[in-house]
This record gives sequence, C-alpha cells and structure tokens, in this order.
Amino acid sequence: MYTPDYHPSPDLLAQRVILVTGASAGLGREAAFEFARHGACVILHGRNIDRLEKLYDEIVGSGAPEPIILPLDLAKAGEHDFSNVEQAIRAQAGRLDGILHSAVHFTHLTELANESLDHWLVSLRVNLAAAHGLTRALVPLLRVAPDASVVATAEMHGLAPAAFWGAFAASQGALRNWVTIQAQEWTSHPNLRVNLLVPGPVDSPLRARTHPGETREARLPMAALMPLYLYLIGPDSRGVSGQVFEAQRLLR
Repeated sequence: MYTPDYHPSPDLLAQRVILVTGASAGLGREAAFEFARHGACVILHGRNIDRLEKLYDEIVGSGAPEPIILPLDLAKAGEHDFSNVEQAIRAQAGRLDGILHSAVHFTHLTELANESLDHWLVSLRVNLAAAHGLTRALVPLLRVAPDASVVATAEMHGLAPAAFWGAFAASQGALRNWVTIQAQEWTSHPNLRVNLLVPGPVDSPLRARTHPGETREARLPMAALMPLYLYLIGPDSRGVSGQVFEAQRLLR
C-alpha cells in the first residue's frame, strides 16, 4: 500500500507505454512528464496540438523516451474514433501498459436550472463516457500486457456533491462508480487493475477556476502528487484495484 515516504525508482516505468488523456495542461501534463522521466513512452492526448508539441519537445529535450502525440476531441469522439486510437497505438507502439484518465470538462459553477441538456451531455462525454470508451477500446492491448494499470483522476465533489456543482459533480461521482464496477469485472484478470485518484486542493489550473478565492498556499503543489501517480500507474501497485486514493489524506 502507498505510504507518504514512497520513492519510485528512476526506471520505474522503463519499457512501458502509458496513455495520458488531458496531457496538454494541469495534472495530466505534470504526470505525463513524470512518467516519461521514469522511463515510459508516453502517449500525449489533448485537443491543443501546440501545447502537446511543446510538451513533446520538453520530454525529448530531457532525454526521456520519445513520446507519441494523440490529438482528439473527447467531446465529439465516438466508437470509431476510439477504435482508431487502438489501431494507432498498436501500429506506433505495439503495446500499452497503462492509461491515466486526466481529461476534464468544466465551465463554471451554477444552479441546475441554468445547465442545459447540451452542457450535461458534453460533461458526461468528456468526464465519464470517454474514460469508458477509451478503456473498452484499449482492453485488447491491456489484457496482453504483463502488468496493466488504469488510473482515473476525479474532483473531490464527485465524492461529496454540493449545490452548484451540477453536471460536473454528477459526472465525477459516476466516474467513481465506473472504477468500482470495472475493478470487480477485472478480478479474473490479475494483470489488470483500475483505481481512482482524488487530488483535492492542488495548485492546478482547474482548481484555480473552481476556487478563485483560494490562496495558492492552501493548495498542494502538483509535484507533490506525482509519487502517488507513479505508484498507481507503475508495478508497485500491482494487486491494488477498485480503490479511492484521496491525496490530501495521504500527503498532508
């Protein structure tokens, strides 16, 4: 089990291929760089190609394995797109050892009465359905990996819903349920695992938008969460599945 004094080995993810969604900013970007720094070939997903290319250059410049860029709009992606992702990864990398679901859609806090159906559908597609759709499409690659890990990042209001958080909190709460269901269905596959990571108050772009009045001193730096991300995506968490990891309880 993870402890605050966990120190990942420098080559923890050597020879592994890890897909990171939402890698163009925030925790996804930070995690993608750390995964690469620990030896992984990282597949960088996002919508903003310029940001992905900048991260690509930083990773290559650091001496880490060359990453792969995967531009895709999850708000519009469907079964065919996810199938294409599987074929592209198979062709370019030949394997897949893990997925970090870090892409997120958030606009603003408001009453349910102000949230349109279209807004709900986009929130559900990006924050929930995309995690299922991508994972489902990539299971053939994950199943043949010796040790495969799926990690989903969720906002704390998915665990504790509150007024004005609407579709965002609902989608995040459903993501937790998806992790639980998927973990139970994978019990017959000891090489597969899936867990939920809840960052809490972290100095990320998303947190700055959801809590504009909060001081930076009240938030953990994103770097503080990286050992936990590395633990969950790497081999040291083998056998741990279906769990919720609340970073604030583990790190403070």
